[in-house]
Amino acid sequence: MLMFATSRLLRAGLTILFVMTFAFVVLRLSGDPALLIMSVDAPPEAIAAFRESWGLNQPIWDQYLSYIGHALTGDFGKSMRDGRPAIDLVMERVPATLAITMPALALKIGLGIPAGIYAALHRNSMADRLTMAASVAGFTMPSFVLALLLVLVFAVQLGWLPASGNSGLSSAILPIVTLGTGGAAIMARFTRSAMLEVLGQPYIRAASAKGVTWHAVVTRHALPNAAIPTVTIIGFMVGSLVAGAVVVESVFSWPGVGRLLVSAVANRDLAVVQAILMVIAAWMVMANLTVDLAYGWLDPRVRGTAAAH
Repeated sequence: MLMFATSRLLRAGLTILFVMTFAFVVLRLSGDPALLIMSVDAPPEAIAAFRESWGLNQPIWDQYLSYIGHALTGDFGKSMRDGRPAIDLVMERVPATLAITMPALALKIGLGIPAGIYAALHRNSMADRLTMAASVAGFTMPSFVLALLLVLVFAVQLGWLPASGNSGLSSAILPIVTLGTGGAAIMARFTRSAMLEVLGQPYIRAASAKGVTWHAVVTRHALPNAAIPTVTIIGFMVGSLVAGAVVVESVFSWPGVGRLLVSAVANRDLAVVQAILMVIAAWMVMANLTVDLAYGWLDPRVRGTAAAH
C-alpha cells in the first residue's frame, strides 16, 4: 500500500507541475497583457516601463524559471490590477465557492445514489423508466440553460428566491440546485449500471439460492461491490466542482473563484489566472488521489497491479 500511495503522490505532483507549465506558456503566447491594461493609446515609454516592472520583457524561459522558483516558496505573483498577492485574491473567494459546491456535492450523492439503487432494484418498471428519463434530461441540459430556467421560474415569476448576488442562504439555493442537478442525474445512471452489473454476478445468484434473504443479498453483497466503481465517479465530481462553478457563478453573480477567473481572463491578469488554475488543478489532483487511495484500499487487486508496474 505504501508503494501504491507513493506512486500516486509522485504522479499528482507531476500533474500539477504540468498544469502550471501549460497555463504559463499558453497565457504568455495568447497576447501582450501590457497593451490591454495600459491600452494601445498609452505612450510607448509607459508600456515599456510596465513590461519591465512585471518582467514581461524577459525571455519566456527566464520568466518561467522565475515563476516556478517563486511558486516553490509560496509566491504565485501579484495581480497586475491592484498589486495584491494573487493567491490571496483566490483564497478570499474559496469560501464562497465551497458554500455552493459542497452542498451541491451532497445533493448529487444524496439524490443520485438512492435513485440509481431504486431504479436497479425495480428494473424495467415504470419507476425505473421515469428515473432514467429524468436523469437523461438532467445531464443533457447545459448548466447555464438550467440556471436561466430556474431564475425565470423561481426568481422572476414566483419571486421566491433572489436571482443573483450573495445576500444569504436564499441566494445560494438556485446555484446549488443548478450545480447538483446534472451530477445527480449522472450519479443515478452510473449507480444503476453498477448495481445491475453486480446483481447479474454468479455469487449473487448463489447467495439467493442458499436461502439468503433478498435484503441481505442487496445490503451485504450487492451494495459493497457496486460501491467500488461508484467511488470513481464521486471522485471525478469532487474534482470538477470548482471548474464547474465557473458558469454558475457567472450566471448568478456569485462572488466565488469561478467568477474571479472570468474577470481575470478578461483583464489579462496573468498571475491571478495562473493561481486559480493551480488551485483548481491541485483540487482535482487531490480528489483523484483520494479516489485512487480509496480504490486501492477497497480493491487489493489495484494495489497489486500498481506494484507490478
